[in-house]
Amino acid sequence: MNTLTRLALAASLLPAAALAQAPQSCEAHAGTQPPAVVELYTSEGCSSCPPADRWLSTLKGRSDVIALAFHVNYWDRLGWPDRFATPAITERQHQLAQTSGSSYVYTPQVVQNGRDWRQWSGAAPSRLPASAVALSLKREGNTVTASVGAGAGRMAGYWAVLEDGHSTRVRAGENSGETLKHDHVVALYKPVDAWAGKDDKQWSLALPPGTAGVARRVAFVVTDAVTQRPVQALTLGC
Repeated sequence: MNTLTRLALAASLLPAAALAQAPQSCEAHAGTQPPAVVELYTSEGCSSCPPADRWLSTLKGRSDVIALAFHVNYWDRLGWPDRFATPAITERQHQLAQTSGSSYVYTPQVVQNGRDWRQWSGAAPSRLPASAVALSLKREGNTVTASVGAGAGRMAGYWAVLEDGHSTRVRAGENSGETLKHDHVVALYKPVDAWAGKDDKQWSLALPPGTAGVARRVAFVVTDAVTQRPVQALTLGC
């Protein structure tokens, strides 16, 4: 390759390189008809969880559902530490059980719109009731900002960074020898403090580094502070 050819090739690559380094900017706005919020509490150490994981994967690409795979850590005692599980996620499941009056937690558990949903297999999720709460997400570089409008009563909420396309070869525990595939994995869960619903609120989240080859989205879910049931939800896919 001669010098002129090399220079021409380098010049042709500059726009692509500049684009790759440019900060991302995009935004999304929730409508008055929120999607269903479907939470799966699961674990790589639970032998009855893979069918639920596969079912959750069928919800990919739907605009009427926000699916979240919350991995709990209490199955880790069987010898396989689930790399997606955190104490904060396990605590969230216990808090939901207390709010609903349940004396125990279990996996796989599906929670639809804040309520335990045991008939999930083969069923279609139901959207949340219409909501007057405004919600928007905006990304500038590696920072995502959630803006929430006024509503009734006290509200709370949480961030969830969701990842698709994970695969794990399990070498211990009840699923030893299996290769498990995961979508909608909650790679980061971050609740925000409750606030008076009459006030507009805004929060920002600094995105952690992503995983190569894994698609990522950011979700923000607004909940009733007392019942913890969702009242509005939105994802941003850029």
